[in-house]
Amino acid sequence: MMSVEVERKFVCNADTLKTLEKIGAVCLGQRQFCDQYFDTPKFELTLRDLWLRKRKECWELKCPTAVNGTEEMSGEQSKAAALCSRYKEITNLPEIQLRVKEVLKDVCNDRETETSRSQEDESWLSKMNLVCFAEFTTVRRSFTLEEEGVQIDLDQADFGYSVGEIEVLVPEGGDVQSALEKIERTAGMLGLTGDQRVEGKMNVYLKRNYPEHYAKLLSEHVL
Repeated sequence: MMSVEVERKFVCNADTLKTLEKIGAVCLGQRQFCDQYFDTPKFELTLRDLWLRKRKECWELKCPTAVNGTEEMSGEQSKAAALCSRYKEITNLPEIQLRVKEVLKDVCNDRETETSRSQEDESWLSKMNLVCFAEFTTVRRSFTLEEEGVQIDLDQADFGYSVGEIEVLVPEGGDVQSALEKIERTAGMLGLTGDQRVEGKMNVYLKRNYPEHYAKLLSEHVL
């Protein structure tokens, strides 16, 4: 079953931890992980808002999800929705390979690409002309709230950027509207103000390391 990740990023500051304590958030612990992102040299995946990532030997493909029900939202609700991102997460490797192959079919007409190879064998990457274009390590502290299904992560990336995320996972076809409401309530408890979307780690990494690609993603309305 695929899930949709609904999240809102926010700026962490010195008071964030105090606020979390005050609202009764429970710390789930701290972990460190390295992310590697892959694309073709022409960035054919990311320009379609597809993000292929490897974290701790696990592959994940984040795809944009169609926005349902936004028409019925009030002005306030759609403003809240605009601060959140929604991605479907595919974590099954053969399915990821098939999806990537579909997107890149003009580039990769090599019919012999095996989609059932084991995870250890990464020859599918070179067959599809995929290279690692971003790699960074994040230290993440995670918290949970009484409110069911809400997780708050505070991330510190090794290239000097900190960002917080309020995240709710919804089963595919599930109630995105109630996830948005939970995120909005949590943002209120954290005292988050402002209606500007906060940039994620990947955006900032691209802006610093691949300014041309970042500009292109902006012009294609991916970011």
